[in-house]
Amino acid sequence: MKKSSFNYFVIVVFSISFISVFLTDCKKTEDPIKYPYGTFPDTVFNLLDINSVYDDYNTDLYQLTGNSPIIFSSNRKSAGGQFDLEQAIISFVFDQTTGNFGLGSAMTNDAFLSKLISTAVTPGNDFGPYRLFSSIDGYEYMVLSSVTSQGKLDLFYLRNRPVYTSSLPAIEGPFPVNLFNTTSDDAYFCFDSNMDTAYFTSDRNGNFDIFLHPKPAEMEIPKWFNLVFTASAKADSVNSASDDKCPMVFKNIMIFTSNRPGGLGGYDLYYSVFRKGKWSSPINFGPGINTSSDEYRPVIGYHPDFTNNFLMFSSNRLGGKGGFDLYFTGYKFPEK
Repeated sequence: MKKSSFNYFVIVVFSISFISVFLTDCKKTEDPIKYPYGTFPDTVFNLLDINSVYDDYNTDLYQLTGNSPIIFSSNRKSAGGQFDLEQAIISFVFDQTTGNFGLGSAMTNDAFLSKLISTAVTPGNDFGPYRLFSSIDGYEYMVLSSVTSQGKLDLFYLRNRPVYTSSLPAIEGPFPVNLFNTTSDDAYFCFDSNMDTAYFTSDRNGNFDIFLHPKPAEMEIPKWFNLVFTASAKADSVNSASDDKCPMVFKNIMIFTSNRPGGLGGYDLYYSVFRKGKWSSPINFGPGINTSSDEYRPVIGYHPDFTNNFLMFSSNRLGGKGGFDLYFTGYKFPEK
């Protein structure tokens, strides 16, 4: 009887232990994701793998993803002389477990971008590439600023069908943007997010100012660009008596560069917020981004899984590889 009771006790203890282990093993493991959304750090990164000892600036940012091909201006091929277009890629990754952020960059040799760049090249300096897709006609466009035989900057555009297969599409251009070009310097074109208003810079009134020009909603871009020249309006609130250049608009934010008084020195980066039908007074990005050197041609990047935006810009600050270098940093803009 005692032996039977002992055996029963062992069976009960074993059963309880088995059930305990089973329940422990069935417990839901702790969710490893501690950071559901990434944050671009406010550290200013020098893109060392694509910068050179010469001037590298005026980048575009066409695909706003974790791997972004870019086109930028550089005078590296001429050892500091003529500016031509180059191609590269930036990539970033955010670890949702540790919160660590990684950034990479590299020069590339994409077949289509090589064809686009070789088609766009002019005998003069080429600056400010800006790429976009138009849903009206299904074409991709690149607008850039090139120095003409008269020694002035004019806007030009190219267009192509998107790359769908291994076959490279034909690229048309470069063609002049007759609607905006004058005998002065006209450069740094961009659209707003709705693609119903264009922004650019010009010194047609003496110093460089930022201008805007509305676009008819259903008009195809080539037809619009080829209209007879019509005067554009100055963008309200953002211009000064100094030089204001390189506008870039993203949603309700305009960023640009200016050498107006009150900055940290040289050209500084500023932003303005579109509220109640007009642009707000410009705000200096401050010493976290600006320096006593020149900061130039900023662009805004976006990723849906990040809590803030990132900026890419050019600067000839100390500590770079030489001349102007390309830089990357995170920034949180006002919500409204």
